[in-house]
Amino acid sequence: MNPIIIVAETGSDITPELAAKYNITLVPMHVTFDSHTMDDGSFPVQKICDYYKETGKLPRTSGCSPDDFMLVFDAIHTAHPNAQILYLAYSAVTTCSYQSAVIASEDRDYVTMLDTKQVSIGQAAIVIAIAELLQKNPHMTLSEAVSASKALSARTRMCFLPDNLEFLKAGGRVSNAVCLGSRILHIHPCIEIQDGKLVATKKYRGKMKKIARQLILDYIEDYNLDRSILWFVRTVGLSDDIRIIAEETAKECGFQKIQWLQANGVITTHGGPAAFGLAGFTE
Repeated sequence: MNPIIIVAETGSDITPELAAKYNITLVPMHVTFDSHTMDDGSFPVQKICDYYKETGKLPRTSGCSPDDFMLVFDAIHTAHPNAQILYLAYSAVTTCSYQSAVIASEDRDYVTMLDTKQVSIGQAAIVIAIAELLQKNPHMTLSEAVSASKALSARTRMCFLPDNLEFLKAGGRVSNAVCLGSRILHIHPCIEIQDGKLVATKKYRGKMKKIARQLILDYIEDYNLDRSILWFVRTVGLSDDIRIIAEETAKECGFQKIQWLQANGVITTHGGPAAFGLAGFTE
């Protein structure tokens, strides 16, 4: 085993199966329903949609606490005392997780941190690529792994397309008027991750089946994405038709590998049901 162990948050939407395959340790972010807080990834995400329908409110999301990281760091160090921990973080400007890890890493000199400036599959794409690199190069040094992570983070592009703006409105991120206009006119803003922040860029008008293909084509062309792999994320409720359209479009564009992830609770709370996104690396 490589003496470098990667840590990331559940907000990366990396599945337990992928985490086990690549020896990645996931630290739980959190979702709070009224006064009941649950670990992200520990419950069916449909619970979030049901809660909104029943109450008209969204659950609250929160990042990992210092205690969450301390438990993970100490467990890894106990099991692998000679290993170095490389924490590839969820965008630091969107959550307290990175700062929590800074606190937790005090007096733990075996922990190195890097802000990926990405969320969800953007973060997952970086984490999995570095994990694969470590498996292929078991003698890679920590310095080399950090340099590779920085280079890959700089090349990563991610966006997502909400089906509607109800959840964004409920979370206070858009106004009632914008939400109503979007619903009536079938306008879907493309939300991109730029320098770690979620930014609304292009607007697409029409049904999701129609605009999903156009978004993918535009994004691939705008950023000249590397054709080795394209990542997709979906929230609960995304139709199989859109999934098929997305895959067919990616194949037409020459992508060698297509990887889907199901969004966990944190991303679902912000993006709402039936949303989808994509991520890749610039050439």
